[in-house]
Amino acid sequence: MLKEKYKKLLPELKKLFDLSNDLAVPKIEKVIVTVGTGSYKDKKKNDVVMERLAKITGQKPASTAAKKSIATFKLRQGDISGAKVTLRGERMYNFLDRLINVAIPRERDFRGLKPESVDEMGNLSIGFKEHTIFPETADEDIKDIFSFGVTICTTACNRNQALILFNVLGFPFKK
Repeated sequence: MLKEKYKKLLPELKKLFDLSNDLAVPKIEKVIVTVGTGSYKDKKKNDVVMERLAKITGQKPASTAAKKSIATFKLRQGDISGAKVTLRGERMYNFLDRLINVAIPRERDFRGLKPESVDEMGNLSIGFKEHTIFPETADEDIKDIFSFGVTICTTACNRNQALILFNVLGFPFKK
C-alpha cells in the first residue's frame, strides 16, 4: 500500500531534503479527477460518465457547469459540461495505488510519464485517453469511451522535490 510505503520512507526523505520536522517533508495532499462532457447534450450519456467515474474513484462525482456561454460549441451558461472528484485520505491512497500498479501499465503504448508534466508548484497532471484502463469499468458493451485527467497535488516547495517524491513512491517516469 502506498501510505505505508510513504511512512517507511519518511526518515530517508527527511534526510534527503535536510529537514528537521516530519511535517515539512513533501507529501501528497489531494488527487483531482476531471472529465469534460461538453459535447454530450444527452442526459443519459452524462449519467453514464458520472456512474463510471464513481466506479473508478469510489466517490460520487460533482457535476461542473459552464461558466460562460459559447455559441460556437452550442454551450449555454449553467449547462453541465463535466464532472470532477477530489480525493483525500484513504480513498486517495487507494486510487493512487490502483493508478500506479494497475491502470498505467494497462495503457496502450505506455513508455513512462514525462517529467515535464510536473509543474513548478510540484503538482503532477496526467491525461488518459480511455477510461477503460481501470478494471472496474471492464464492461462487454462499452459504447462511450471518454478521456479524463488526473492532477496530483503535493506540498512540495518546488519541482525537484516533487519529482523525487514521485520517484520514491514508484511513479513510472521516463528515464
